[in-house]
Amino acid sequence: MGKVITIGREYGSNGRRIAKALSQRLGIHYYDKELIRLAEKESDISYEELMKVDEKRANPWRYAVEDDVQMERRFRFEPMNDVLFQTQRDIILKLAENQDCIIVGRCANQILSDHKKRKSIFVYAPLQKRIETIMERAAVDEKNARTLIKKMDKQRRYYYNYYTDGRWNDMKEYDLCLDSSRYSMDEIVDIIATVYHQMD
Repeated sequence: MGKVITIGREYGSNGRRIAKALSQRLGIHYYDKELIRLAEKESDISYEELMKVDEKRANPWRYAVEDDVQMERRFRFEPMNDVLFQTQRDIILKLAENQDCIIVGRCANQILSDHKKRKSIFVYAPLQKRIETIMERAAVDEKNARTLIKKMDKQRRYYYNYYTDGRWNDMKEYDLCLDSSRYSMDEIVDIIATVYHQMD
């Protein structure tokens, strides 16, 4: 059984950067978009198509992806969103059983709720700090950064709430919540690394 750190994150709070830095510090793998690559192999659906529904819940009123792939017979009764979620769920459970790792998003804290060596982290930051981060990262102006943050947070919240019956930004869902604007990257990595080592 591996030791697993799950990282939920608000958009623009640098959750993925933190996961990458933590991975380098601990010498263990982190899984984010790579989960989609693994799901591609398991589901025989292209990476590009899976990316369209990544961390998005199925829309009950229409197909999530309105193209020829989504309209295939196999998706008429099970939206691609659900196929991806179930495939990633199985992958996450296998990873946690076989290796120490870090998993970003994708309801991993809930999927691994019964895993004895799992600690869940939620990374957040004040809106203005996140706007500044997205302005720099995506090379957009403040208005577009604000719009993008609102859209991505909404998608993640709907996805998490739909597939877990929990509340994505409820601090009680996680073992540790960190405001990434209050600490340096090294300090955040130090904190989470300590949590990881205490799981021994």
